[in-house]
Amino acid sequence: MNRPLRIAFVTTFYPPYNFGGDGIATQRLARALAGRGHHVTVIHDIDAFNLLHPGPEPAPGDEPEGLEVVGLRSGVAGLSSLLTQQLGRPVVMGRRIREILDEGRFDVIHYNNISLVGGPGVLALGDAVKVYEAHEHWLVCPSHVLWRHNREVCTGRQCLRCVIAYRRPPQLWRYTGLLERHLDEVDLFIAKSEFSRVKHREFGFEREMEVLPYFLPDRPLTARAPGTADGESPHPRPFFLFVGRLERIKGLDDVIPAFSGYESADLVIAGDGTDGDRLERLAAGNPRVRFLGRQPLEALERYYRSAIALIVPSICFETFGIILIEAFRQRTPVIARRLGPFPEIVEACGGGELFEDAAELVAAMERMRADPGHRERCAAGGLDGFDARWSESAVVPRYLEMLGRAAEHGGRPEIARVIGAAA
Repeated sequence: MNRPLRIAFVTTFYPPYNFGGDGIATQRLARALAGRGHHVTVIHDIDAFNLLHPGPEPAPGDEPEGLEVVGLRSGVAGLSSLLTQQLGRPVVMGRRIREILDEGRFDVIHYNNISLVGGPGVLALGDAVKVYEAHEHWLVCPSHVLWRHNREVCTGRQCLRCVIAYRRPPQLWRYTGLLERHLDEVDLFIAKSEFSRVKHREFGFEREMEVLPYFLPDRPLTARAPGTADGESPHPRPFFLFVGRLERIKGLDDVIPAFSGYESADLVIAGDGTDGDRLERLAAGNPRVRFLGRQPLEALERYYRSAIALIVPSICFETFGIILIEAFRQRTPVIARRLGPFPEIVEACGGGELFEDAAELVAAMERMRADPGHRERCAAGGLDGFDARWSESAVVPRYLEMLGRAAEHGGRPEIARVIGAAA
């Protein structure tokens, strides 16, 4: 390539100052680009993390050469975040963000979750090819997740009542034209699945969106066959696996009762969250349900490789479902709810089965358990799909191609040439 790209990522959360998958996905892409020789700067908001995270701060992690991380602190964390949330612009930290973006002379500014780092107003800062990646449905939903009144999927707008149900202050800027004006600054909008692109349009987002899925690092070339455990299984009986946050929207209320009458295998639950205590009470007295709590990556990989299948029962509109491709990478089939983006992911590779109710779930579990040939076909399909569709080597070149087209369409031929040389 002629020269490395200079890319800025603007995001509210970035590991270890993060809560969910958006920060991890941002880090993964930033590291992948730095690993290809580009200069990457990440700007994130420590104020917002501290406001939502009681207790001591985590220690910052190490990043590879070529990746700089700038954590924003104002000294008035609560006020800074509240002003951004209410007014839709970086009132306190705007000058600092502008300085970083202007001094960096970036070719690309990639906006991720910007809800508390600057709201729509941060889109106006800097001069570059601008990308907005919709990790959530924040563009069309004040609660970000299209989970209406904190109890059901959203099928129509009731936004004011909904944010009150979430005990959040209404965002005043959503009742003005602020968002629409600042969206004109963006050259490329990315949805994480075809489902999410359609859902954005259904809720009134009329801009064109490209679809670019999440990815995981390419599989290492090791002697161990994918899908095989290192040594003995970490669980004494055949088991199905759940991995994720313990919250009502993740759907375990339907899954745990299914194991009260299913004796052929156990349910192993890895994760923690605000709903953990209630779910443990729901499972009380059932020896076939085991809660592990949060697990390190190495331990999780052993559980993936030993599980009959991963169960993904979310009852909300996810934008993607990275947990599915984590299973595929370990050659583990999935049994996912027929909702949101899960059907398009599973059907794209044949990596598992779909269900709508408890009866279909149990039937799919029994097929996976009792028919090794069926499980093997699903496992192989998921692994092939991962390599072809959701690995770093498959997704990052597509990202660069999208950037190049956006630069051309935005009248930036010089940056388009640099991007084209890097793709």
